[in-house]
Amino acid sequence: MELQMLKPPTFPGNLFSLMSHHVRQWKSHNQFNFDTKLLGHRHIWKYSSLQRKNLKKNERGFICSYTAEKDLNLQLSDARVIYGVAPALGHNQESHPESHLRVPAIVSALEKMELTSEFRGSEIIELKNFSPASVDDIASVHARAYVSGLEKAMDRASQQGIILIEGSGPTYATATTFQESLAAAGAGIALVDSVVAASKNRPDPPLGFALIRPPGHHAIPKGPMGFCVFGNVAIAARYAQRAHGLKRVFIIDFDVHHGNGTNDAFYDDPDIFFLSTHQDGSYPGTGKIDEVGRGDGEGSTLNLPLPGGSGDTAMRTVFHEVIVPCAQRFKPDLILVSAGYDAHVLDPLASLQFTTGTYYMLAANIKQLAKDLCGGRCVFFLEGGYNLNSLSYSVADSFRAFLGEPSKASEFDNPAILYEEPSAKVKQAIERVKHIHSL
Repeated sequence: MELQMLKPPTFPGNLFSLMSHHVRQWKSHNQFNFDTKLLGHRHIWKYSSLQRKNLKKNERGFICSYTAEKDLNLQLSDARVIYGVAPALGHNQESHPESHLRVPAIVSALEKMELTSEFRGSEIIELKNFSPASVDDIASVHARAYVSGLEKAMDRASQQGIILIEGSGPTYATATTFQESLAAAGAGIALVDSVVAASKNRPDPPLGFALIRPPGHHAIPKGPMGFCVFGNVAIAARYAQRAHGLKRVFIIDFDVHHGNGTNDAFYDDPDIFFLSTHQDGSYPGTGKIDEVGRGDGEGSTLNLPLPGGSGDTAMRTVFHEVIVPCAQRFKPDLILVSAGYDAHVLDPLASLQFTTGTYYMLAANIKQLAKDLCGGRCVFFLEGGYNLNSLSYSVADSFRAFLGEPSKASEFDNPAILYEEPSAKVKQAIERVKHIHSL
């Protein structure tokens, strides 16, 4: 893994002040104290004295940061949404679109729109105390040589400030990237645990949402790629199989870019169905419509590249004509979602025309799909989304969909900026993928 030194970027004073304000706001809100102790491969997060009262050993050998199991079950009895936050504040390059401002922007919007437990009580739960993933968890998807190499690179990152760990994205690392990437994957694992636990006691468990970074769906088994360090969704899928016996996992990836890392991790696996919609011709250039899996996994990968300009109408059609029949035929035990919000018309890194309303529709429909097919077990994982306003509003509207409340997309979306979708090309792509997969 070639590591290169990057010089810290410079910014105009007013922009830097705005960034600093968001981060200070988040730090005052956040439950974490980012001091850590390193014990071999284990990281023990420091918590407040009140939080430390609830710490216990878990099966992965960490200091478990869940509350006692009985208390957790009680909390989940009325919950409709459960989310975890791992903002990776130390993993940051100010000029990079995948910066430390993304998760704090979402959390601030949730607070402003009264979509947190402070305003909703037991309806919405923030899972505050969770363990970082273990190296064994990460190695269920990634090569151990990559994992150990990244950990060793932290010394160099500490000395040099920011290092480049992959050039196509580009993907950077700071001194805290390894620890914070473990925390991101750990949040997803903890949410899987919580949703599965709730599903044993009620027919309508809460939807989970991992508000985490670095994102993960581009990270390939052998290394990082495209802003992504560890494959958070892939790691959670393997964990669900191993820890909960949930053999058949259906992964939906609606990020504007193809989730090549997740694709590659399960390309020959018949028990994990990976379905990706993404903009045709966008980074990283993978995810062609004829990429359907290999060997025993042939037919368990579906890639649907959408033409530039595709929007709400296209995605509604895709959901009902492609996603639903695929999931029904696969019969999953669990649905995981790589939730990228960079297909939004306002996002700077692509040219699809999703709106906040599109994301509400997807969240509501996926919730119903999980209820119909797998006892409601479903966890969303934050991937892309680089316009802070469209990202935060769209995640908030996803929360409303989980709660069964009306969308407020009309307060944010501006139909005047939309243009006609390429309906003929969209129809052609849908018909072709339906033919390939016998839908």
